Amino acid sequence: SGGTETSVFLNTLTPKFYVALTGTSSLISGLILIFEWWYFRKYGTSFIEQVSVSHLRPLLGGVESSSTTGLFSSVNGEAEPRPSVSECKVWRNPLNLFRGAEYSRYTWVTGKEPLTYYDMNLSAQDHQTFFTGDTQQIKAEDTVMQKAWRERNPQARIRAAYQAIEMNHECAAAYVLLAEEEATTITEAERLFKQALRSGKREQRTIHGSFVRKNINLLVYIKRRLAMCARKLGRIKEAVKMMRDLMKEFPLLGMLNIHENLLEALLELQAYADVQAVLAKYDDISLPKSATICYTSALLKARAVSEKFSPEAASRRGLSTAEMNAVEAIHRAVEFNPHVPKYLLEMKSLILPPEHILKRGDSEAVAYAFFHLQHWKRAEGALNLLHCTWEGTFRIIPYPLEKGHLFYPYPGCTETADRELLPTFHEVSVYPKKELPFFILFTAGLCSFTAMLAMLTHQFPELMGVFVKAFFSTLFTPLGFFADKMESFMPSSFWHQLTRI
Repeated sequence: SGGTETSVFLNTLTPKFYVALTGTSSLISGLILIFEWWYFRKYGTSFIEQVSVSHLRPLLGGVESSSTTGLFSSVNGEAEPRPSVSECKVWRNPLNLFRGAEYSRYTWVTGKEPLTYYDMNLSAQDHQTFFTGDTQQIKAEDTVMQKAWRERNPQARIRAAYQAIEMNHECAAAYVLLAEEEATTITEAERLFKQALRSGKREQRTIHGSFVRKNINLLVYIKRRLAMCARKLGRIKEAVKMMRDLMKEFPLLGMLNIHENLLEALLELQAYADVQAVLAKYDDISLPKSATICYTSALLKARAVSEKFSPEAASRRGLSTAEMNAVEAIHRAVEFNPHVPKYLLEMKSLILPPEHILKRGDSEAVAYAFFHLQHWKRAEGALNLLHCTWEGTFRIIPYPLEKGHLFYPYPGCTETADRELLPTFHEVSVYPKKELPFFILFTAGLCSFTAMLAMLTHQFPELMGVFVKAFFSTLFTPLGFFADKMESFMPSSFWHQLTRI
C-alpha cells in the first residue's frame, strides 16, 4: 500500500514542481558556495567545517582542536609546541622605504595605499619607544611628538612636527618625521636628516641621564637613514662606509639588522669578497637567520657554478662538489622562506615592501625580492639554477608544519600575520598550499548538479518526469521487497501489537 501511495503522489506532481525544486536547490547551494568561498579566501578555512569542529564535535564527545597543543619535532629531534599567532614576532624592515618620497609617490600614481594601518601603527609604536626617554623628564616638544606619531592623518603628523620645531628649533625627532613624511624626494629627505643629525648632536652635549639613551637611539636611526639616502642617490661607497662606521660604533645594536643594509650595498658594488666576510660573521648558528642571510649565501655559491651549469649535463655526469654545495644552499634558503623563489623567478608580481616583516613569511619575501632581484639577475645563470632546483626542497620536507630539516618546523601563523602587514590588493602567498575544503567542493558539485537538473527539467519536462518516476520506483523497490519479507516472517498480529505499544 505504501508503494501505491508513493506512485499516486508522484503521478500528481507536474514538471513545474520539479523545475522549482531543482532551481531552488541550485540557488541555495550556490549561495552557500559563494559564502564558503568568500570565507575561505578571507580566513583560510571553511565556515561549515569550523562550526562543526567548534560546536558539534564537543557535543559528540570529541575534543576541541583549539584546546590541544600539537607537538612538533625540532631540528635536534626534541618536541616543541607549535607557535601561535602571538608568538610570530614582527620585525622592523631594515630596508623600509621613505613614506613621503616613495610610498606616497606610489599612492599618487596608482591611487592604492601600499601600507596597512596595522603596519603604520607598529611604526608609530616603534618611534614612540625608540625616540622617547623617561616620561617623568619628558620635554614639551617630546609630548607633541608622541602625539604626532600616533596621528593617523599624515598632514596632522606634519603639523605636529612643525609645532614641536616652534617650541624647540633643535627638536631632532620633528626633523626626522618631516624627512620621512613631508619630503617628496630623497635629496630633500637627506637634507632634513642632516638637519636632524646636527640638532641631535647639539642636544646630546647638553643632556644627561635617561635622555642619553633616547638621543643615542635617535642618532643611530638618523645615521642609518642617511646611509640609505646615499645608497639611493648612487653614492654607494659612501653608504658602505657610513654603515660600517655605525656597526663599529654601536656593536650592541645588532637587533637593527644594519648588516642587511650593508650586504645589499656591497652586492650593488659587486664586492663579493666583502659580502662573504659579512656573511661569515652573521651567518652563524647562534644568530637569528633571515631571508637576506640565507639567500645571499645561496647567491654567492650559485654564482660560482651557475655560468656553466646545465641541467642536461648535470643529469648525465652528476653534480660536482661546488654544484652540490650551491644546490644545498638553495634548498636551505627555500626551507627558511619558501615564498621568495616565485618573486625572484617573476612568477608572482612584486609590490612595495611593508615597513615591518614577518620572518619566513610572504612579507619578508616581498621585501627581500624587491631589493635583491637585480643582484640575482646580475649573476649570470643564477636564476636558471634556482629555477631548476628550488622545488626539490619540498621533497626533503614533505610535512613542513610537523618537522623541519635544517630549521624548526614552518610556523603556521605566517598567513594571518602577513594578511595584516600586506595590502589587500596583494594576493598573500600561503605555504604549505592549502587544499580546498571538502564543503566547498561538495557545495560546488551540488550546485552544478541541481542546476543541470533544473535546466533539463525545464527543457524536457515529460522525459524528465518519466526519468524521475523510474528513479523513485527503482529506489523504493528494495524497500517494498524488504517490507514484504518482514511481513512474511513476522506473525500477523505483530504489527498490531507493535502499534498498540
